[in-house]
Amino acid sequence: MSAPPAGPGPVRPRRRFLVDTTPLREVPAFRGLWIGQSLAAVGTQLTVVTVGLQVYALTSSTFAVGLVGIFALVPLVALGLYGGSLVDAHDRRRVALLASLALWVLSLAVAAQAWAHLDSVGLLYGLVALQSAAFAVNNPARSAIVPGIVPAAMLPAANALSGMTNAIALTLGPLLAGLLVGTWGFQAAYTVDAVTFVAALVGVQRLPAMPPEVLAGSQRPGLRSVLEGIRFLGTRPNVRMTFLVDLCAMVLAMPRVLYPALGAAELGGGARTVGLLGAGFAAGSVLAGLFSGPLGGVRRQGAVVVGCIAVYGASVAGFGLVLVLAPAGQTGKLALCVALLAVSGAADAVSSVFRGTILQVATPDALRGRLQGVFIVVVAGGPRLGDLVLGSTASAVGEGLAALAGGTACVVAVLALARGQRGFVRYDAHDPRP
Repeated sequence: MSAPPAGPGPVRPRRRFLVDTTPLREVPAFRGLWIGQSLAAVGTQLTVVTVGLQVYALTSSTFAVGLVGIFALVPLVALGLYGGSLVDAHDRRRVALLASLALWVLSLAVAAQAWAHLDSVGLLYGLVALQSAAFAVNNPARSAIVPGIVPAAMLPAANALSGMTNAIALTLGPLLAGLLVGTWGFQAAYTVDAVTFVAALVGVQRLPAMPPEVLAGSQRPGLRSVLEGIRFLGTRPNVRMTFLVDLCAMVLAMPRVLYPALGAAELGGGARTVGLLGAGFAAGSVLAGLFSGPLGGVRRQGAVVVGCIAVYGASVAGFGLVLVLAPAGQTGKLALCVALLAVSGAADAVSSVFRGTILQVATPDALRGRLQGVFIVVVAGGPRLGDLVLGSTASAVGEGLAALAGGTACVVAVLALARGQRGFVRYDAHDPRP
């Protein structure tokens, strides 16, 4: 496979403060991929919310809605690693295209069940599981494609652009779902998703053929191939640290599980407050993306990742401290909580840019699919474990103390990891070492 220029190359002397759109202007293949994925991401979030609304409308059960997440998570975790091995064994464009076609057909099926008024919760669960399985192949393929078409010097900017649009999708999806479902019904929301996903298909279809490089001794897709990727991860501390520090944040200090209880009691306001807290985190991510221009000039990317995770943990701890110390109903309490969550969202977004860049640059092309498969498992499983950790802690000591303890534990854990792996803190974008 023809690769983009090796190495990060010279840093451009003049950096914009706002988001760097150079990859969109100079790399047509990335531009098409990004536009398609951005539109599809909004549609995907639209469907995620709408499925929950439809399941609740059919069952009047919050537990039934919660099961949607389980049916999505299990195939994603189970097939994430295998999907990565497929990506490393076959033409990545072809894998991404076939997986995207499967996702589009499934989105049409979801819309069809709504138009046909089948009203089957079991069918919805099954379609969600199949979509998640296809995503477990599609996402590693797309992620492995990016460093093959974007020069290494532009990867931070490309990752910032992708992160920003994902945050926008997380914000717009629920808003559009409420508007479309409330006005025209479930059918309209699902149909919009199916239509917007066509752009993702076009973006992948226009890519050149991208056969992967093959390491000596590499196996065809399967367990041995997966284990080869895991063994690589076990011997490459810098790549491994990108996963470990993310788990510190997601498992120890992911506050989203606390929002419903805070809306019901501590902060009041019900669903409106829950929406504001979630929007605060997303807004921070969007703002970080909008002002991500200088990120392309950062060399000590590992140190920035550690610093950002520490800031993330500290802001979640501060969020908990406000909940503990400020009297219920005090003017400005909700605003301060939203502001602290925005800081955590911004820190997480910047960390994500460099974690993704390190993973893409420091991993050999022949193993990128499998490492992206591990990434999918971590991204999918970490927040779910975090929900369990903070949820159980909050049940024992209350929401405020749970957030304070979780955020503090995150800071301590990431600093301990950095102390134990100083090479990650010294990681140099101009001399990337796995």
